[in-house]
Amino acid sequence: MLQQLFRFQGGIEPAYHKQESVREPIAQAPLPPRLIIPLHQSIGGTPRPVVAVGDKVLKGQLIGAADGWISAAVHASTSGTVVEIGPRRIPHPSGLTTDCVVIEPDGEARWIERAPLDYRAMAPEEVRAYLQNAGIVGLGGAAFPSHAKLTTAKGVPMQELVINGAECEPWITCDDMLMRERAAEIVAGIGLFRDLLQPQRVLIGIEDNKPEAIAAMTAAVRAAGESFEVIAVPTRYPAGGAKQLIRVLTGKEIPAAKRSTDLGVQCFNVATAYSAWRAVAHGEPLISRIVTLTGNADRPRNWEVPIGMPIDALLPLAAPRPDTDGVIMGGPMMGFLIPALDVPVIKATNCLIAHSPSLFPPQPPEMPCIRCGECARACPHELQPMDMYWWSRAKNFGKAQEAHLFDCIECGCCAYVCPAHIPLVQYFRFAKSEIWAREKERKLAEGAKERFEFKQFREEREKAEKAEKLAKAAAAQAAKKAAEAAAASAAGSTAPPTDAAEAAKKAAIAAALERARAQRAAVQARNTEDLPPEKAREIAAIDARRQQAGLEPAAATPLGKEDA
Repeated sequence: MLQQLFRFQGGIEPAYHKQESVREPIAQAPLPPRLIIPLHQSIGGTPRPVVAVGDKVLKGQLIGAADGWISAAVHASTSGTVVEIGPRRIPHPSGLTTDCVVIEPDGEARWIERAPLDYRAMAPEEVRAYLQNAGIVGLGGAAFPSHAKLTTAKGVPMQELVINGAECEPWITCDDMLMRERAAEIVAGIGLFRDLLQPQRVLIGIEDNKPEAIAAMTAAVRAAGESFEVIAVPTRYPAGGAKQLIRVLTGKEIPAAKRSTDLGVQCFNVATAYSAWRAVAHGEPLISRIVTLTGNADRPRNWEVPIGMPIDALLPLAAPRPDTDGVIMGGPMMGFLIPALDVPVIKATNCLIAHSPSLFPPQPPEMPCIRCGECARACPHELQPMDMYWWSRAKNFGKAQEAHLFDCIECGCCAYVCPAHIPLVQYFRFAKSEIWAREKERKLAEGAKERFEFKQFREEREKAEKAEKLAKAAAAQAAKKAAEAAAASAAGSTAPPTDAAEAAKKAAIAAALERARAQRAAVQARNTEDLPPEKAREIAAIDARRQQAGLEPAAATPLGKEDA
C-alpha cells in the first residue's frame, strides 16, 4: 500500500549544492594537538566538570556530569591530559565564552572499559538514564537531550515514530552519507527507540533527491526483518523541519502551544539513532560526529570528527580557496558565520561551509517593505512575516508576540523570497532577544521585590514576636500578683498585696511607738518634788495634751509644794 503524503504550507526550492561533498566516502579526521570540549553543548543545564587540571583521561571518560533532567553528559574524545578548564570561545553568533575542558592527546587513543548494554532486560527509565550519561543529543542541529524525548506524554499512546533523514538544507550531506554507509546501525538504533516508545508505526522520511540513501535504508530495514516504512518525500525546503516532516508523513499539524508527543508522534534524526545504538551496543558515548566540509573548497567531503577539534585544524582538510573570507556553521539558510576559526566542533556542528563573496554575494541594500505578501506565501508556519517585521522594527514587542513571533523557526524562507531584500530573520532574532532580555529583567525585578517584601515581613514578624514576649512577661507578672493577692485573702486579709505591705509597715511603726511609751512609763521622773507651781502647771498641761493626742497613757502628775 502506498503511503499517502501531505503538503505543508509555503517552502522554497533553493540551489542545493549537495553533489560536491558526496563523491568520496566518510573519512576519519586526524587528532589535533589539543581538543577544546565545551561543557555546555546541548539545550538545558551546563554539565559540572568532574576532572581537574593535570588529570589523565581515557577516550570516552566522563568529564562533565549532566546537570538536571534536561541536560546531557560530556566525555573525553580521546585519551590524554587535562591541561586547562576555563572559559573559551564557542561557535555561536555572539562570540561569547563558556567553560571548556582542554585535553592534550597522548596519541594512544586508549578507551575506557566498554561493554554492550542488554537494554531489553532493563526498565525504560534505566535505559533513558544510560543514554543521558552517554551524552546522546539530537544531531540534526537542535542538540536537545534525546533521553527526554524518549518519554511519552501521559495518557497519549504513541502512534507514529518519525525518523528524519530529509536533510533539506543546501550543502549539508552528513546524514546522506551516514545513511549510505551505516544504514544497518541506524536501523538498529531506530529499533531501540521503537522499543522505548512502543509506537504503532515507524516512518523513515528521506527527500527524493537522495536515491542512494533511500536504497540503503530500505535494504537495511529488509535485512533486519523490521516493518519500518522508508518513504521518499518531495524535495522542498524546509521539509526537514520536525513539524513539516510530521505534517508530510502523518498529516498532523502540531500546534504552537503543544509538543508532538501530545498528538502521539515523536521525531528523531538518523544520526541520533546511530549514536544511540553505538552507545548501547558498543558502550561508546557521543564523542564524535559526521561533519560536512564544503563550500569554497577544492576537496569537499564528509569527515568523522572528534568533538572539540578546533575548526582551524579541521578546515584545511577541505583545502579552502584563497578568497575564503569566513566559515558558516550549519547551512546557508539557518547557519551563521562563526566569530573565529579557533572555536571547536561541538555536537551541533553538522556542516562547515567555506564562505567567499563569489559563492555568497553580498546582500543587496535593504529597501522599504511594499507588503507584497511573498514572505507570507513562503512561510511554512503560515505566519505573517510582514506584520512581525513592522512590530519588531518599531520595537513594539507586545504586538510582535501577538503576531506569533515565537512560532517562527527562523528557516529564512521569508528573507529568501523578499523582493525588498529585507533581512527579516535578523529582525525576528533581535525582537526575540529583546523580549528574552526584558523577561529576564522582569524576573530579576520580581525577585528583588520578593526579597524586599520578605525582609519587611521578617521585620514585622520580629516586632510581633517581641511584643508577644513582652505581653507574656506582663501576663506572668500579673498572674504572680494575683497569686499573692489570693494568698493574702486566704490568710484573712482583704487588702491587696501592696496594701498589706503598707499595713505591715504601719504596724511596725506603732509597735515601736508603744515600746517607747513603755520605756518612758518605766522611768520615774527625778527632781520634780520641789518644782515651782508655774513649772508644775506647765508640765501638767503638756502631759494633758499628750494624753489627749493618745501618745502615752495617763500618769500621775507630780505634786508641787503648793498642792502638798
